[in-house]
Amino acid sequence: MTRADAWLLDVTEEPGTGPGPGPGTGPGPDDALDLTPLDAHERERAAAFLRPADRHLYAVAHLALRVILGGLLGERPADLVFGRDTCPCCGGPHGRPVLAVPSPPLHFSLSHTPGRVLVATAPVPVGADVEGRPAPESVRDLASVLHPSERAEVEAAPDPERRSAVFGRIWARKEAYLKGLGTGLGRDPGLDDLGGDPVREPGRHPADWSVYDLPCGPRHHGALALRAPRSDAGPRLRHFASLAALRAEPPTPAGE
Repeated sequence: MTRADAWLLDVTEEPGTGPGPGPGTGPGPDDALDLTPLDAHERERAAAFLRPADRHLYAVAHLALRVILGGLLGERPADLVFGRDTCPCCGGPHGRPVLAVPSPPLHFSLSHTPGRVLVATAPVPVGADVEGRPAPESVRDLASVLHPSERAEVEAAPDPERRSAVFGRIWARKEAYLKGLGTGLGRDPGLDDLGGDPVREPGRHPADWSVYDLPCGPRHHGALALRAPRSDAGPRLRHFASLAALRAEPPTPAGE
C-alpha cells in the first residue's frame, strides 16, 4: 500500500517590527522570520511580494517545506537543494519541483493560500492544494472552466453558498491532480473530471490516480492527489498551529 503524508499549518498575519517595502504597507509580519534556511532564489521571490502578508505566507510555506523534508531525510533544512522535473507537456525544465539529487527518495508538493500552508510527501508523484472558499457571486464565472460533469455538479447545488463549497472542493482536487501531473494549469482544467464521490464512483477520476479531500477548516478546501491505487486509510494529516509548532515537532526519518 502506497500512502502519503500531509502537514497543514495555520498562518496568522501578526505584524512584525520592521518597515514595509513601500508607502501604505506598514510593518511586515515576515520581519520576525529567520530566512537564512531559504536559498537565494527563495529569498528573492519572497522579497518581490509587495504586500507584507504575501511575503510572510510565501516565507512560512517554504520554511515549512524545508523543515518537513529535512526532518524526513535527516538533513539540515538549509542544505536541501531543489530543481525542476521535465514538463510532461513540452519536455522543458519547468515541471514539478523536485529534490535536486539522483533518484530522489521522495516526492513532495507545496500549496499555500491566505491562512493555510499544506505540504504533502509520498514515495510516488503527489500533488496537494489548499484554497480559500470563493465568494458565491464569483462561482458562475469560475465554474465555466470546469469539466462539464463538474460544472453540472456545481450548478445542481441548492443555493449559492453550497455551490461555492462544491466548487471549492472540486477546484482543490483539480489543482492537486494537475500539480501531481507536473503540468499545473498548463493543462486545460476542463479535460479531467475530479468531481463526485471517489468511493461511490471509482471510475470517474483519472486512471492511475487517487484523490482525497483533506479537512482544512470551515472556509478552506484541501485535497491530495496520489499516483497510486486508492487506500481506505487515506493520507496521514498532521495539523500545526504555526511554523514554530512544526519546528518543535519536526518529522523524523522513516524507521526512527
